[in-house]
Amino acid sequence: MSFRFITKSMHAYLIDYPVAVVLIAAPFLLKLGQSGPIALWLSVLVGVAALLLPALTDHPTGLVRIIPYWLHLWVDRAVGVLFVIAPFAFRFAGLDAWYYWVLAAAVLLTTSVFNAPEEPVATRLGLDRRTAG
Repeated sequence: MSFRFITKSMHAYLIDYPVAVVLIAAPFLLKLGQSGPIALWLSVLVGVAALLLPALTDHPTGLVRIIPYWLHLWVDRAVGVLFVIAPFAFRFAGLDAWYYWVLAAAVLLTTSVFNAPEEPVATRLGLDRRTAG
């Protein structure tokens, strides 16, 4: 049984834009920033960037499809790593730290462990079929 179930379409429709909105709103709803203003504004800044990335990605919800999906996933993974490191680098404590660590786990699991591999172009185009003769 494979855990790799998050397809490109699922990522586009169910993850990208909703997560961006959460990244922008959650710090205010959770009253982050007890460790300093960076704990609040880092999420908001990443949320704004997270609105732009899918709009520029070559997937179903992309508006100007100039970023390949594989690069989009690597940017997401880099954000996950940033969220792991930020509490240490900026000395976040309590909820401020846990917020980023939980997000990091979610981002890294979604883009790595649960991410379904893309179908090769040859398969999509029907070029992988071998013909006899």
